[in-house]
Parts: sequence; structure tokens; C-alpha cells
Amino acid sequence: MAQLPPTLPRCSDSHHERRVAEGLLMFCRVRAPCPHPQKSSWTRLSLDPELLPTRPPSLSAHPGMAATLALNHSSVSEFIFVGFSTFPPHLLPIFFLLFLLMYLFTLLGNLLIMATVWSERSLHTPMYLFLCALSISEIFYTLTITPRLLADLLSSRRTIAFAACASQMFFSFTFGFAHSFLLTVMGYDRYVAICHPLRYSVLMSPHGCTCLVTWSWAGGLVQGMVVTTAIFHLTFCGPNKIQHFGCHVPPLLKLACGTDVPIVALCVGLMCITVLLGCFLLILLSYTLIVATILKIPSAEGRHKAFSTCASHLIVVIVHYGFASIIYLKPKGLHSQESKTLMAITYTVLTPFLSPIIFSLRNKELKTAMRKTFLSKLYSSSI
Repeated sequence: MAQLPPTLPRCSDSHHERRVAEGLLMFCRVRAPCPHPQKSSWTRLSLDPELLPTRPPSLSAHPGMAATLALNHSSVSEFIFVGFSTFPPHLLPIFFLLFLLMYLFTLLGNLLIMATVWSERSLHTPMYLFLCALSISEIFYTLTITPRLLADLLSSRRTIAFAACASQMFFSFTFGFAHSFLLTVMGYDRYVAICHPLRYSVLMSPHGCTCLVTWSWAGGLVQGMVVTTAIFHLTFCGPNKIQHFGCHVPPLLKLACGTDVPIVALCVGLMCITVLLGCFLLILLSYTLIVATILKIPSAEGRHKAFSTCASHLIVVIVHYGFASIIYLKPKGLHSQESKTLMAITYTVLTPFLSPIIFSLRNKELKTAMRKTFLSKLYSSSI
């Protein structure tokens, strides 16, 4: 039995050296037998081209494994907003100026309401506490969407990073749902004030009002976290063009890939509809009981006075849910991209713009306090 040459590892060597020797044996062949039987046949070795590999071994994963890994990692690192890119370029500066004025007026109006309630002690009541919380939610909601919209109107590169898109969705849903919860709480406040006036100070105590506001913000936070987590746990394989001017759920679902997209879309849709419809039904129940109580008041002046305390809130609810229904309940496939963008503007820009106007003009106490607080100061400073 022929023995291995001294340069090659023997059976007594380590496992690693034995594997190296086996690799050499796969690529080597003895070309000429040795005529002398006492000499080793390993004295002349040469490489056979037929035994050399034609290409290096592949280190890529199995196709099935790669497909499995792709489901857990998105290949999209940024998104492109299509929203206003379909409009004629000469209209974009007009849109920018219009939306900028509406945005500034929204901020100014809500800050004016908060400053008036803060400075006027007669307005330190539960209703105006809820109004201040509502103004805060509208300010942060517009801060989440409108500045980015204004920047994209003047930019040719309307892109947003993956993480920034998730952040925008989270904050917009958080403040949007908090807005709906606060409108529901304000409806309950009007119900208690008109239907149970003798128990108002007990049911709407400072501690109770603080809890209602806290739970409204906490509810919005939970809703925003659940929706954002569900959407951005999906895989986005491309394309990355969002048919909207913001990170909205329906356009993002159209870009997602995977078998779980229909399930996520159904769950998110049912959750949002359930919460918003539940808030609307509670507000509707409150005003049904309010109207039934107001109709029992014998004098017309008493009925008018009772209804005037909740008229501004009722108008804001109608505007809020009216524009929301136009966006979310519109028939699919019957509108162009331009009309869809303008309809979305009514909810994201127009509704926050109208809210402080309605509360300032329709609420007599607030309007009087604003005139007393700011106009008197301006008049005294001018003198």
C-alpha cells in the first residue's frame, strides 16, 4: 500500500489538514506511473483542466430562503409624493400662497383662542378647557402635514425617507383621532350642561375634565401607533410613488407586497371606521337627547339660549365628519388624480382652517372675550 509523501498530511494529523488533503486529491491526477515500484507514485502531480471548476461556487442563499428573507425587509428606502406633480406648473405657486395663508391663519386662530381662554377667568370652564385641547390637536395636526406640503409645492424633488413617512403617519393619526375623541367629549359636556345642569359641577369636575382630555390624547396615541405599526410592518418592494401629498394609508397599501396585505388593509379599515363611527354615534346620541330637552323648554328665548351654547360645536362636527365622509366614502375609480388631491385638501387644510373661525364667530362668550382682551389692549396702546 502506497504511503503519502511527507509534504501531505497523514492520518494522524488534525481534522483541518485532512480536509485540505482531500481537496487537493479532487483536483490532482498522476500523469505518468513511476517505473520503479520502490518510488512513490506521487512524485509527479499535475492539474487536470477537466477537473478544475469552471466558476467559483455560489455563496447566495437558496431561492426559497431569499424569498423568505425578502418578506421581512423592504427594498424601498424612500417614497415619492405624486400629489401635486400632475397639476400644471403655473398653478403650484398659487396653491402655495393659498395654503400658506390658510396655514398661518389656522395657527393664529387657534393660538388666539388659547390665549383668550388663558387670560379671561370667566372662560375657565370645562367647555373652554376642551376647546383649548381641541386647538392644540389642530395645531399639531397641521404641523405634521402642511409644512411638508408647502415645501413640496416649490420643489421638484418630492421625496420622503421611509422613517420620516412612518413618523408623519403616526403623528397625523394620533392628532387626528385625538381630535375626534375631543369632539365626542365636547358633545358629552354639552349634554350634561343642558340635560343635567344641577349635576354639571359634579360630573364635569376639574379632575373629571382632566381625565377626559388625557384619555382622548391617550386614545389617539394608541390608534396612531397601531395603524402605523400595521402599515410599516408590510414589505414595500417597489414602485415607491405615493399617489397623494402625504403618507396616507390607502396609497401606501397599494405599494405593499405580500400575502398579508389584504388582511392588514381589512383590519386597519375596520378599526378606523369603528372608532370614527363610534365617536359620531355618541355625538349623535348626545344631540338627540339635547334636542329632546330643548324642546321641553317653554319659552322661545330659553330654547334659543340653550341651543346657542352648542351651535358652534355642532357646526364643527358637521364640517369635520362631512369632509371625512367625502374622502373615505367616495366611489372608487370615478375621480381623477387631481380631484382626489383637492378632496384630500378639504380635510387636511380646509377643516382646521374653518374650525377656529366657527368657534370665534358662533360663540358669543368667546367673541366678547376676544374683543375685550385684545382690542382693548390695542386701543389703549395706540393712545
